[in-house]
Amino acid sequence: MEKILLKAEKRYETGKGAARTLRKQGLLPGVLYKKDSSTPIKLQRKEFVKLMSSGIAAHTLIAMELTDNKSDKTEHLSLIKDYHVDPVRNELLHVDFIEISMEKKIKITIPVVIIKEPMGIKKGGIMQQIMREIQIECLPADIPDKIEVDASALDIGHSLHVRDIALREGLKILSDPQAVTVTVSAPVVEEAAPAAAVAEAAPTEPELIKKTKAKEEEPVEEPQKPQKEQKSQKEQKEK
Repeated sequence: MEKILLKAEKRYETGKGAARTLRKQGLLPGVLYKKDSSTPIKLQRKEFVKLMSSGIAAHTLIAMELTDNKSDKTEHLSLIKDYHVDPVRNELLHVDFIEISMEKKIKITIPVVIIKEPMGIKKGGIMQQIMREIQIECLPADIPDKIEVDASALDIGHSLHVRDIALREGLKILSDPQAVTVTVSAPVVEEAAPAAAVAEAAPTEPELIKKTKAKEEEPVEEPQKPQKEQKSQKEQKEK
């Protein structure tokens, strides 16, 4: 794996006020951590932003050229441990490095790249890459730039898991072996509604209204008065 040269200086200014002053000068405060100690450092912010923009910063070996009092220079093989960003202004605030040894294995996250189109795509399937990086353990000299996964034999409804990834000697996968890295799913097809169902869904007049209208069309007969009442009215006329 290639190493990236990054120049830095030992930092003697500490505290939030000193950190703000460094940022105004275009510098980025940071710390280089070793096994039993740590060294405050400062570096050019533009250089580190350029490194981060490359997309390989998280898994790249950094040969840090550290200057002390602008005279003594030492080289420290390191990795980026962590960095902090202002959530409002999206500005880098601080970065941490960790020094490593070429003789000791390290844990590092490596990107996963899918090569060769799955056979299921040719049948209309849809490929989904679930995992885009995995964690491995190896010596610093053996760190790969990427992990390539051959998905050509993947058919619709099938998946590749972490356990299916073949690595060269010297690399050990630490991620969950049961985790899915890539899958090919069948396309989603919307079924058209049957014609009969559409016909049944057509609006019809409610049965209750039909019966009500039928009753309204029937002639309404006036009720006849009782015979006793009719006789009484006749007698009153005679009188």
